Amino acid sequence: MGKASYWALQSFLIFSFFVAGIHGNKQTQALQKLYKLKYKANSQIDRSYFKAQELVGDLIIDSNKGLKEKDKIDKLPGQPPVNFSQYGGYVTVDTSAGRAFYYYFVESQHSKETVPLLLWLNGGPGCSSLGYGAMQEVGPFKVNSDRKTLNQNIYSWNNVANVLFLESPAGTGFSYSNRSSEYETSGDTKTATDNYVFLVNWLERFPEFKKRDFYIVGESYAGHFVPQLAQTILQQNKKANNTIINLKGIMIGNALINDETDMRGMYDFLASHAIISDQTAYDFNKFCNNSSDPKNIPIQCDKAQDEFSKDTDDIDLSNIYAPNCQNDDDPNLTATTKMNSIVNDPCSDDYVHTYLNRGDVQEALHANVTKLKYAWESCSSILLWVDKSPTVIPLLQEFLNNGLRVWIFSGDVDGTVPVTSTKYSIKEMNLSTKTAWHPWYIDREVGGYAQVYKGDLTFATIRDAGHQVPASQPKKALSLIQHFLNGTQLQTTK
Repeated sequence: MGKASYWALQSFLIFSFFVAGIHGNKQTQALQKLYKLKYKANSQIDRSYFKAQELVGDLIIDSNKGLKEKDKIDKLPGQPPVNFSQYGGYVTVDTSAGRAFYYYFVESQHSKETVPLLLWLNGGPGCSSLGYGAMQEVGPFKVNSDRKTLNQNIYSWNNVANVLFLESPAGTGFSYSNRSSEYETSGDTKTATDNYVFLVNWLERFPEFKKRDFYIVGESYAGHFVPQLAQTILQQNKKANNTIINLKGIMIGNALINDETDMRGMYDFLASHAIISDQTAYDFNKFCNNSSDPKNIPIQCDKAQDEFSKDTDDIDLSNIYAPNCQNDDDPNLTATTKMNSIVNDPCSDDYVHTYLNRGDVQEALHANVTKLKYAWESCSSILLWVDKSPTVIPLLQEFLNNGLRVWIFSGDVDGTVPVTSTKYSIKEMNLSTKTAWHPWYIDREVGGYAQVYKGDLTFATIRDAGHQVPASQPKKALSLIQHFLNGTQLQTTK
């Protein structure tokens, strides 16, 4: 590994290490899973620019006949009555390895026969789209503090789309492989390929969606998963012998896009919000990213690491103004911190963890059918990531050249992949402005700010939202997805 590659990796390790130490949201903590557990200075880690594999033999792995009916969920424990259908089950993505992905699917509450199909992906890597996306963000239900009952999410995205949640890669949530060694060979390319194979087979199971407009949305490390799957779809759509997927656009939120700008933007954001000092931010950018000798980390970099840890250990970087959960994972306790207008219940992770580890819940979801040796976790602790692209900017530019709709959104109080990181990354694309920076409105108040670039890229911020935008600002998030799917500009007047 060359010096430049070493320091690109070292910088990411520094970034992810600090994220791991915080209280609160486990999706932000999961960034530390990249390389950290088995990292060695001389290890060979593929950080080349992502290119999807040419793709694997026969993609239609299962006959899928009759499986849709078997996957239908009658009712989840503690669920209120609803007017839509929901499904859950497994799709095999590799028969020889016994690799299977768990999905949860909710049909739209309105016009399910005509509204788009939307795939939601969480990040990590290794964080559950069932536990986060479905149960805490854009799904139809949220787990109550009693950990036994569900309440209906009036801002669920199945108000405007048929929504598919995928736990990916294998080793995430209920998804698994019969070869546990595969958990140590996870990476960007393998995940994109598996996600594509899943999607092809899922559409065989639900053929009514084959020609439906299709969109991919995700957050955090899904800033890699979403565009990499989209590029794989574009490549495979050019092959006449493969299923055509009617991809129309992608949207990513608080997303890892470009390593250098992601890290620089985080330091700058935290310094500008009086969480770390200007000196600490300066030392990170100068001494932790640019040393020419990988065997001699500058003392200024070590000092910056210590200062960063001291300043951030006791706050939730995923929402810098949110309270921490005080439950200490005791299932007999409920939230002792009152929610306010800008944050989700800080103990939601705990509620969901208890709920999804219940046997009756897993049976209703058609999940954990192989009786995994480990408990369901919101973010996997068994994955080792072995290939990671340092940037997805070339993919975003490719999509604009192919006429895809691309939206990037950012909760403006996230300190993990903050708005500054996203702005710096977009600036790297050198796009011309179509509509200048302006406020957008909801309920006669500023919901955030937006800028539209030539080529159909929209960047939008969401006021008072953290790393999981739909969890902390659900009404604004629903407005965002409505405008994205409709291809309309966010509201510019009161």
